[in-house]
Amino acid sequence: MTVWGRRIGFVLALAFLVLTFVNASWLADSPRGYVKLVAHRGLMQLPRPDAAGDCKAQAIEPPIHDFIENTLPALAQAKRLGAQMIEIDPAPTADGRFVLFHEAALDCRTNGTGPVSAQTLEQLKALDAGYDYSPDGGKTFPLRGLGQGLIPSLEEALATAGDTALLFNLRFADGATAARFVAALKATGRDPVARRDAFSGSEAALAPIRAAWPGVLAYSDEQVEACTRAYLWQGWLGLTPAACQGSMIAIPLNRQWAFAGWPNRLQARMEAAGAKVMLIGPSADKPRGLDLPEQVGEIPASFTGYVWVDDIWSVGPALRPAFNKRNPREQAELAKALDARRAARD
Repeated sequence: MTVWGRRIGFVLALAFLVLTFVNASWLADSPRGYVKLVAHRGLMQLPRPDAAGDCKAQAIEPPIHDFIENTLPALAQAKRLGAQMIEIDPAPTADGRFVLFHEAALDCRTNGTGPVSAQTLEQLKALDAGYDYSPDGGKTFPLRGLGQGLIPSLEEALATAGDTALLFNLRFADGATAARFVAALKATGRDPVARRDAFSGSEAALAPIRAAWPGVLAYSDEQVEACTRAYLWQGWLGLTPAACQGSMIAIPLNRQWAFAGWPNRLQARMEAAGAKVMLIGPSADKPRGLDLPEQVGEIPASFTGYVWVDDIWSVGPALRPAFNKRNPREQAELAKALDARRAARD
């Protein structure tokens, strides 16, 4: 090896040691607090891995419980299973109210047709929220009749949530609807800042939110992606990207190693930037939440941020066994369903 080769090797080795030291997790104190589970739509029916398209109601796993997403029973059960935050999908109605419903159209999951926004609250209350769920492409409908009258108003959802924090997923993209939502939320007396609620959506939808509640966590998918991508390289230089200011960073369970200073140093940097940290499920092409109990073992003991959970039914009690509210039959059915879920991904 030439003299220059040895010098370059020495410089690179020294740089590696410096960057490793600068980003050492142990340099930061373990943060105070505890990990917070975010239950996606409360308690939901999971789509199969091969489910395609925007509406996946006819491609669900065989149901092991009767709970239907975005309904009051689903919210209440998510709380009982250990969720510290629940993600919900408010949608506008024809008479100026808001209900919880994920899609813009009713055809996907209910016995109704057309846009949610074209129906009044009374009309939506007359529908069956579980009408169109099927594990076999429309041959059988095991939840049909169980969701009659279960589409809840915003006010009912807030009453059920109580002190539990909410993540409002604003799927409407226009500022005018967002402004009406702000008025509706204020009318309930709920203070999102005091409750530690959060909001996600487009920039147009978030603008009225930020104006109404300065300092509340309000982020778009684009912001989270920008923060995450920037930190993947800037973090190793000891920098916190400007894109992370007041935003959120998403850490896939299978890529924790790629984030400089994980977990303690990264958490300290994000706290200084007013940003939150969300641990999500293993990601390849698209993000998803945790849905297997063994994934809980991959959460660092010192992590006190948020964990996105698609299946609180299995993940909640795995993290905190005291929250296990399942009976022996449900336990046995869950074990069988989890084996099938794992096999489908192998």
